[in-house]
Amino acid sequence: MKSQKLGRGLDALLGEIDEAYENEGSQYDAVLEIPLKDIRPNPFQPRKSFDETALLELAESIKNDGLIQPIVVTEDIDGYILIAGERRLRASKLAKLKEIRAVVLNSDEQKMRQFALIENIQREELNAVELAEAYTELIKLHDVTHDELANIIHKSRTHITNTLRLLQLAPKTQKALVEKKISAGHAKVMVGLNEKDQQLILNSIIGQKLSVREVEAMIKSMKNVEPAPTDSVKKSDANYDFAQLKEKFSALGLHVKASKNKITVSFVSQDEIDEFLTHFRN
Repeated sequence: MKSQKLGRGLDALLGEIDEAYENEGSQYDAVLEIPLKDIRPNPFQPRKSFDETALLELAESIKNDGLIQPIVVTEDIDGYILIAGERRLRASKLAKLKEIRAVVLNSDEQKMRQFALIENIQREELNAVELAEAYTELIKLHDVTHDELANIIHKSRTHITNTLRLLQLAPKTQKALVEKKISAGHAKVMVGLNEKDQQLILNSIIGQKLSVREVEAMIKSMKNVEPAPTDSVKKSDANYDFAQLKEKFSALGLHVKASKNKITVSFVSQDEIDEFLTHFRN
């Protein structure tokens, strides 16, 4: 019952962001022109990387057409803390604006964390690794299953699970994904490989511009390679000197063949077998 209750709370939070934008002048919220210097970043911002080219393009758009949608902030003792809209804030600074239009929400620390996570998920502004980390945090915050989170944020459960699996990748592989040296498709087929094999695949993707299908084939061939022979196998392939043993058996009138690590004794009758066994009886 706990997860359902928290799940409904998360669902309501999704609507609260939309409502803040739609009802910019509600009795609980206000829209103000706020000096950029008075706004501090959200400490819970899940997004770590920002495309500089895209920011410059957005800055140019804001400079020419103005800010279409306000950012969301909450009031603090000595200014404001950003809740949602970091790209717009950064682009506005690049555009050399002095003020920015902002929706001011009554918020606490928990909501600030949630707003930042959800707003980035909704706007698809996170890279695959950041998205996986955001899903992980929402699951922990609200104690929901993959299925419940999928229903709340309107994504498939398979998408949620596959995205979360990216966090199993080695740090270097995750870094390559964030830097767009490999695609999410490349990354997904590498989950489950050890760090050494991931590095080998990573080098091949970058050096040879491999497609996802080519990487799948490469991984399949790696798994089908027979393991190197162990010491015990190598020992079994050794050549032994059966000369004396062969001579002993021949002296008993037995037909003997020897090769490498094997000696074969042939019998022509039961009497010959019985005679042979007498040499091993006390």
